[in-house]
Amino acid sequence: MPRTIKTKAIKNLLIRGARIIDPSQALDKHGDVVIENGIITRVGDNLAAPQHFEMVDARDLVVSPGWCDMHVHFREPGREDEETIETGCAAAVAGGFTAACPMPNTSPATDKREIVESIIKKSKETLVEVYPIAAATKGREGKELSEMAELVEAGAVAFSDDGCAIATAELTRRAMEYANMLGVPIIEHAEEATLDDGGAMNEGMFSTKLGLPGMPTVAEDIIVARDILLAEYTGAKVHLAHLSSARSVELIRWAKQRGIQVSCEVTPHHFTLTDEAVMVSNYDTNTKMNPPLRSPRDVDAMIAGLQDGTIDVIATDHAPHAIEEKDAEFAAAPFGIIGLETALGLIITRLVKPNMLSLADAIAKITAAPRRILNLPPVQIKEGQPANLVFFSPTKTWRVDKTKSYSKSRNTPFHGWDLTGRVFAVYNKQQWWVNPDF
Repeated sequence: MPRTIKTKAIKNLLIRGARIIDPSQALDKHGDVVIENGIITRVGDNLAAPQHFEMVDARDLVVSPGWCDMHVHFREPGREDEETIETGCAAAVAGGFTAACPMPNTSPATDKREIVESIIKKSKETLVEVYPIAAATKGREGKELSEMAELVEAGAVAFSDDGCAIATAELTRRAMEYANMLGVPIIEHAEEATLDDGGAMNEGMFSTKLGLPGMPTVAEDIIVARDILLAEYTGAKVHLAHLSSARSVELIRWAKQRGIQVSCEVTPHHFTLTDEAVMVSNYDTNTKMNPPLRSPRDVDAMIAGLQDGTIDVIATDHAPHAIEEKDAEFAAAPFGIIGLETALGLIITRLVKPNMLSLADAIAKITAAPRRILNLPPVQIKEGQPANLVFFSPTKTWRVDKTKSYSKSRNTPFHGWDLTGRVFAVYNKQQWWVNPDF
């Protein structure tokens, strides 16, 4: 049985002595925060403790706006044995995320009003705001556009055929034109399918050594280039999901310099692991993801892209799979790993601790940036705003134990890793959750 999130209702709270980081206001200082009836009423120094308020001594903690993961897979409807809206939201909270955007490759695909509405309704009792991403084409089959206006009206915040690219340039153009009229972005899974057909890992030295069919970086680059040119032609907003190749970063850097409305994301595993992990792990299927783990040069390009702002967002691509499906021959196993609960640890261990990215810049890529791209309401630590907060330690070390995951699935390559940076608590919707493993 997956673990459950046990919360406590708290309306009035005094947060004492925290390091407050809110990139949307360029705020990074130590201070106190007073919450009354779930609303932030004061932010300052040495604030008087009101009567009957609960208090959190946060002198060793960072407090930031609730995080937003704009790329997750919650598997409902269709594969509730792997994840549900409830368990996905539990994993999100455990990882510090109070907003999540599930992709439409459910079964059936999220291409109907009632599916979008059902996903949102089922998340209401959790600490997480769920913003579904709807299928760009009916059934994600790449033949006919979905009923896009109706889906936005139901609550969809973007369109994607994630799991694969929108099949043709013509459909992509039309999807961009409609999405532009509706004021939402297209999120593209950049993969030219004919080049990756049958592939299991990055095409390179290690795929040759291991005798596995390869997936070349050019398969990603072609779709990135196609969508950049179409975005320029249509004036639409396009977001490139889970980048993995150095050339893709170059293309997006070029596009941004031309003023094209393009944004992009990278996952923690793509700035942490290389394709050598497949060999070192002896064909562990938890090193199999799509796009695949790439070369050291590509990983360096991801970090450089984060540093210079070419890469806007860090998203997890949380992709739960049943144990029996991952426990298969490498070439036959499904792509993907879970990622919500290890994201902070990998961000701090891989980027912040070695001074590759400041903590404030890293927080911006999981708070303000995804909300800006998706036109979501901003979350700020500011008087008059609803309190939607994450408390974490940037120095606490811990060991990843997949048996303690809140997800229904256990497919992670980071089991047993020692990471720095852990979530202490989450406050949202007037509910308080403390991490029992902190």
